[in-house]
Amino acid sequence: MLWTDVSYHDMEEINKMQSIPDLESALCSVLRVDLPEPRKGVLLELYVQTVLFCREHSFNKEQTSTLLSIIKSIHEANVETPLNNSEQCFKYCRELLLCHSVRRPPFSISLFNADEVNRVLTYILSNYMKHYKLYKYIFTTQVNLDLSLRYSGMPDIGSPTVEDSSAPGVENETEAEDGTSSETQQASIAAPAGATSELKALIEQQVREQMMLVSGQLDQRIKEKASQQNSALDYSQNSHKAKK
Repeated sequence: MLWTDVSYHDMEEINKMQSIPDLESALCSVLRVDLPEPRKGVLLELYVQTVLFCREHSFNKEQTSTLLSIIKSIHEANVETPLNNSEQCFKYCRELLLCHSVRRPPFSISLFNADEVNRVLTYILSNYMKHYKLYKYIFTTQVNLDLSLRYSGMPDIGSPTVEDSSAPGVENETEAEDGTSSETQQASIAAPAGATSELKALIEQQVREQMMLVSGQLDQRIKEKASQQNSALDYSQNSHKAKK
């Protein structure tokens, strides 16, 4: 069962507020919204609309405070990561509604009946989950991929591969130990620059193709989730109309 963020006394104060500015001020204090703009304004707008929805459907203080806490919890679950976690948010929303629609103490309480659960679910889908990616974009830090390639067996750029024997005070230790000629040493050190460039280009091409593949898969997954969300919203709206 969800621990409510709004007490009974807080709800009495909120119910006294009739104008939108007064309601925003009360919710800002009760829910401790301490964020810079525009995040503060967006979050307060979400809470204000939730209170207005509860008033429109004549929810009591307990139901209103619970729904505010549910919205707050779903939002926090959404913005805890910049990655796509819409499936987890849907599951979390379902679990929270279930905990407050079935009487099974101490695990759940029957606070909303079946019709009210349907209204709440429709509201959450159409007012929060429909704009899921927008909330995530506003409230999460953007992640940028900084790709760095390191090739095995290749010297680091800028680091000398062979000591300069012509520099003062530097001796050619390899030639002294092995007794090889300078021509043999130069021939063994010379690297096929053309082959190295081809290898580097091939690896970079494969990395780009892999990134494009993964990006395409992510885009497809987001489209599928968006389609599922829209289908769920249409189903909820049609069910609500059919009951009327």
